[in-house]
Order: sequence, then structure tokens, then C-alpha cells
Amino acid sequence: MAWHGVAAVGPAEVGMAVLQGDETPAEIIILAYGMEEGLRSFYEAMASQTSDHEVSAQFVKLAGIEVLHKEKLHELYRRYDPGVVDMKGLENKVDAEIMEGGLTGEEFIAQNRSAMKTVPEILDIAMMIEAQALDLYMRYSQKSEDRESKEILYDIAEEEKAHLAALGHLREARV
Repeated sequence: MAWHGVAAVGPAEVGMAVLQGDETPAEIIILAYGMEEGLRSFYEAMASQTSDHEVSAQFVKLAGIEVLHKEKLHELYRRYDPGVVDMKGLENKVDAEIMEGGLTGEEFIAQNRSAMKTVPEILDIAMMIEAQALDLYMRYSQKSEDRESKEILYDIAEEEKAHLAALGHLREARV
């Protein structure tokens, strides 16, 4: 599947704009938290921009799941910084709400609006983002030396895989 005109990096390069390779587990969690917020805002924006009720409902559901991912990441982060009691404390440490590729949700939508004119195109881009998220969480889980961190990041990767499958089924129904 080609992603012509999409201003995102390929899955092999995901996160390279923001990862140096020497991040601590806490830094990875902060980065992942920002990406989850970027994904949440993307899904909310896409839900409001489509007239397809089933697609809109799926995007609302995915936005809600991204909030759950943020909660998991917050709990994991508290192991590294017990002083961060609530999610606002973690949000204050996040530099930006970024999506895979280093763009904010708004920047991504603005740069890719021309490639998101139809429901199948929107679903294609959502699938691309989920594939990138899956790749990124798998890499984070493999890099982590802490067993619990590894498991949490792997679990989020598995959820991203389920998102990708759900979007794929929805995409197939729209062709």
C-alpha cells in the first residue's frame, strides 16, 4: 500500500526524529505519552470530519483507547518519578503532543489534508499511523531492560495491532 503525499516517515524511520537511541525508560515513557496524546487528537479530529457514522464511531473509540494508553504510561512513569502523582504532572514534562514522525496531530492533519479527502484515504492514513505506533512500541519494549516496563509497552503494542486490524476491517468494508 503506497502512502503518496503523506508527510509521515516510513515505519523503519518512525520516532527517529525524536529518538536518539540513549533514552532512559522515563524519557521513552514521556515521549510515548506525547505520541498517545497526538494520536488521540488526530482521532478526535478525524471523527468530527467524516460523515460516515461507523468510521466516526471507530475514531471516537480509538481516541478513548489512546487515553487509556496514557493512563498506563502514567502509572509506569510513576515508578521512575513517584512525585508525579497525577497525569497533569506527567503532561507538564511532555515537550509536545507528537505523533509518529515528530509532528503534532494538528501539523499532521494540516500537512496531509489533501491525502485525506475520502473515507478510505482517511482509514489508510489511520492504518499507517497505527502500524507506526505498533513498530515504535515493539522497539521500545525490546529496548527496555525492566520486565514490567517491557510488558506494559508490549501490551500497548498488541493493542495498537488490534487497532490496525479493526481499521483494516473497516477499510475493507468501504472499498
